[in-house]
Amino acid sequence: MTGPTKGWTVHQGRAAALPIENIDTDQIIPARFMSAPRASGYGRFLLHDLRRDGDALRPDFPLNHTAAQGASILITRRNFGGGSSREAAVYALVDAGFRVVIAPSFGDIFAGNAVNNGLLPARVSEAQAEALLASCPATLTVDLDSLSIVGADSTPFALDPVWRQKLINGWDDIDLTASHGAAITAFAARRRRAAPWVWPVA
Repeated sequence: MTGPTKGWTVHQGRAAALPIENIDTDQIIPARFMSAPRASGYGRFLLHDLRRDGDALRPDFPLNHTAAQGASILITRRNFGGGSSREAAVYALVDAGFRVVIAPSFGDIFAGNAVNNGLLPARVSEAQAEALLASCPATLTVDLDSLSIVGADSTPFALDPVWRQKLINGWDDIDLTASHGAAITAFAARRRRAAPWVWPVA
């Protein structure tokens, strides 16, 4: 697992519209590219087969439009990141410069992998997603403190409180566990006194 390098609370960036539902992890990064070393970057593989017709970029695909270049916020439709559990799908988005994905729903494993890599899966209603899609291209501000997406209007989004804590602190699952180190140590000491027979003999 490759965790985020630092946490964040507010992100402002260009939003790109991807008005397609049920984009699965195999579409986000086809399996044949996953043998490439992560150090070389996965961004060039993002949505590879949807974006291209053979070797040429499809001019009708939304992320190939000039207005989408340099975007760090992706707005899409329901069930983004369903399918297989490949964490490489998140790598492709992060390496392509995305920090936020906004959608009505996400694949559960994808969303967990996203948070562990500093990528926010911001969940909104379908009506809110359509309104945000219609606003593109736009510059949006995403605030983890207020759980809001601010452009011409303010849109609230849903996020698990633990995931919010992890994103703000730049934590993955190991960091989250380590943050409870004192409580874990205290529990172990109490348990050792209460049930010494369960502990191995030195």
